[in-house]
Amino acid sequence: MTTPMIAANFLLLADEWQAGRSQAELMPELIDLGFDTIEIRREYFRNMTEEIPAVAQLARAHGVTLYYSVPDEVFVDGAVNPKLQGYLDEGKQLGIKKIKWNTGDFAHFTGDLAAVLTPLIDQGIEINIENDQTQTSGTLAPITAFLTAIKAAHVDLGYVYDLGNWPFVGADPVAAAQSLAPFVRYIHVKDDVTTGTHPVTVPLDEGDLPWRDILDILPQDVPVALEYPTGAHDVITIGQKKLAQYYAAK
Repeated sequence: MTTPMIAANFLLLADEWQAGRSQAELMPELIDLGFDTIEIRREYFRNMTEEIPAVAQLARAHGVTLYYSVPDEVFVDGAVNPKLQGYLDEGKQLGIKKIKWNTGDFAHFTGDLAAVLTPLIDQGIEINIENDQTQTSGTLAPITAFLTAIKAAHVDLGYVYDLGNWPFVGADPVAAAQSLAPFVRYIHVKDDVTTGTHPVTVPLDEGDLPWRDILDILPQDVPVALEYPTGAHDVITIGQKKLAQYYAAK
């Protein structure tokens, strides 16, 4: 089968970012590694006024597709988060195709989903929610409840399946994949290993997760991003090859 788009989430270069380099400074490294789709992390911006135009210019110059990971919630205290429009405005400056949030306090929302979310969705940017590492937005029941309600309301909002976040909330990633596969529009791939009492995110095949079996359950035609911390370019290249080999064998 045709290999789906393999993207790079900036967590791959976490070490270099923590050493003080910006996403704009690091983007050429990901481009040189062959990525033409890159997921920018909002929390990695240190000076948004300077960095957003620089990232956008690099993307245009190299023909790179940008996604935007924003660690904030759609619902806060049962109401739509007033910050969401600002994130979309940032996304428009960047020229992104997708944006990702977390569900948040949907349990106490009592309004009209279509009425409050359609104005956000109608701005030309694909909106998705992701399972994070919290009980509120990272466990199966609240995610399923939200996505089921979204579907019933005919709202065009999708889901990012993050393979490595399930162990952080004590959930089974295989069962989650089986339940949520119909909603998936994007996948984050990583591995986890449990050391002591807490999982640790690691490169593919360095942990305990059956990531190939999980990908077998999920849609085969959606973008897939490598998302784990490593400063080693050879480790990133190995991850790219493993994903490409997996899809080539299908």
